Amino acid sequence: MQHINENMDLEITKAVEVLRKGGVILYPTDTIWGIGCDATNPEAVKKIFSIKGREVGKSMLILLDDSLKLGKYIREIPEMAIEIFELSTSPITIILPGAINLCSDLLAEDGSIGVRITNEEFSKSLIRKFNKPIVSTSANFTGEKSPGNFSEISQKIIDAVDYTVDYGREETSIAKASSIVKIGLNSEIKIIRN
Repeated sequence: MQHINENMDLEITKAVEVLRKGGVILYPTDTIWGIGCDATNPEAVKKIFSIKGREVGKSMLILLDDSLKLGKYIREIPEMAIEIFELSTSPITIILPGAINLCSDLLAEDGSIGVRITNEEFSKSLIRKFNKPIVSTSANFTGEKSPGNFSEISQKIIDAVDYTVDYGREETSIAKASSIVKIGLNSEIKIIRN
């Protein structure tokens, strides 16, 4: 167990170095493998759009390690969002209005952003050490099927990123994307993906 933790710590240190330099990483999350970067760095975000062949302006989500950090990136947090994050037993992405302090290319036209609070050990530790939100978008080209585990990721995606995390590559179970809900300031709720 100690050996696994040392490997994970080493991988986190390497990934944080790349993120701080504006690089793009391929990493395991609480759902499927993600392509990620510093969510506050416009140049890094542009790289992800380019890698995925995704139209700029198509919003992407961010991962945080703790709901207490939401206030740095969301102007006014609907109370219901906190409750859902705290009560949810499986990964859930909540689209929240009034995003602040994030790269504008990540936001939807209405200024909202999808946020997921990760409880998976690697991604949670990575975000805590990096101390900023990280973009998380599925490790595939736009329009293609999301990979269920590392073995399903295209070699072209792996070659395009600046760093691919070793941790979690051998995991063979098929992961699935999170549920997505949108919450308005008056706690209006809309289910986007179940």
